[in-house]
Amino acid sequence: MKRIFLIVLDSVGIGEMPDAAEYGDAGSNTIKAASRSPYFSMPNMRKLGFFNIDGVDIGEKEPSPQGAFARLTEVSKGKDTTIGHWEIAGVVSPKPLPTFPQGFPSETIAEFERRTGRGILCNKPYSGTEVIKDYGEEHLKSGKLIVYTSADSVFQVAAHEDVVPVETLYEYCRIAREILTGDVGVGRVIARPFVGTPGNFTRTSNRHDFSLEPPEKTMLDALSAAGYEVLSVGKIVDIFAGRGITDYVRTKDNADGIDKTLAYMDRDFEGLCFTNLVDYDMLYGHRNDVDGYAKALTYFDERLPELLDKLREEDILMITADHGCDPSTPSTDHSREYTPLVLAGKKVPVGKSFGTKDCFADIAATILHYFGIEQECEGTALPL
Repeated sequence: MKRIFLIVLDSVGIGEMPDAAEYGDAGSNTIKAASRSPYFSMPNMRKLGFFNIDGVDIGEKEPSPQGAFARLTEVSKGKDTTIGHWEIAGVVSPKPLPTFPQGFPSETIAEFERRTGRGILCNKPYSGTEVIKDYGEEHLKSGKLIVYTSADSVFQVAAHEDVVPVETLYEYCRIAREILTGDVGVGRVIARPFVGTPGNFTRTSNRHDFSLEPPEKTMLDALSAAGYEVLSVGKIVDIFAGRGITDYVRTKDNADGIDKTLAYMDRDFEGLCFTNLVDYDMLYGHRNDVDGYAKALTYFDERLPELLDKLREEDILMITADHGCDPSTPSTDHSREYTPLVLAGKKVPVGKSFGTKDCFADIAATILHYFGIEQECEGTALPL
């Protein structure tokens, strides 16, 4: 009974790619920035070979790595969550998803207002915590929805849970998802509920993403079509708009994500468990919190032995990322970086460096090959 556990450490990039300057990310190195914090410690990842990956110049190299490892290059034209995960799953995006640095077109906003019956506040790029601070009180008085974006391809809708019930907010976001296609087809529509009083507003854990469907079949589609289970932990089910997923659980934070992955490891199934741990990106990278980022990495490393202990004879653990988000640069945006791939399990060639690979989709190709599935894929399977 073969199982693969694929964990995405959201935004844990390992150094700028050659084209980083084209994205405004020259000099970005998320892992190096975090490693400068006194709270950074990853001895268990080091043992697997994380510090031995090409270009990773933090800590000491492991003389006898217990895992296999590689540096992955993003081929897709972008540096966002959606495009990164799609490429991991075998779909390369030749052009970036649209962004709206000046806000969304007036006709798009007018259609959203018409269909929801509510007015709109803001409509420009904004920090998620600052936008509720600046517009939250007016929202409480008027009932208008707070719509904002970022450097990412996102349409975000914030509303107080006492003004707009969470399920109603989700319905508004489904409406936005129907509207936002073609030239305004953003990667994600995100519901951002919050609570509190003026001067003390706080976002809740009831965030929900409504993603654009992948334009082609992914490894998730191929696995489920072949009769394998595809289990989603965290926002994976949202990123792929539910496609190819046979079962899913949502998570509150990284700790909950690890706990729920461990619970799936206790379950008898054959197929893939795909986990996203989002705190690195959402809580620390975008807020330029170096120490918080380092603490989150250290926490994952402390929990890693639990994951390794639950691996069965035919199991493989894969640990990777989808882009960077250097918390030490002036930008609070994602960064165009290489990503790590660390593999563990009895079927993995111990100590093997696969060097620098040409595409995130090597992960999809490797997974499909492991399960004996023939499907055209942009990547190349690693010889396990």
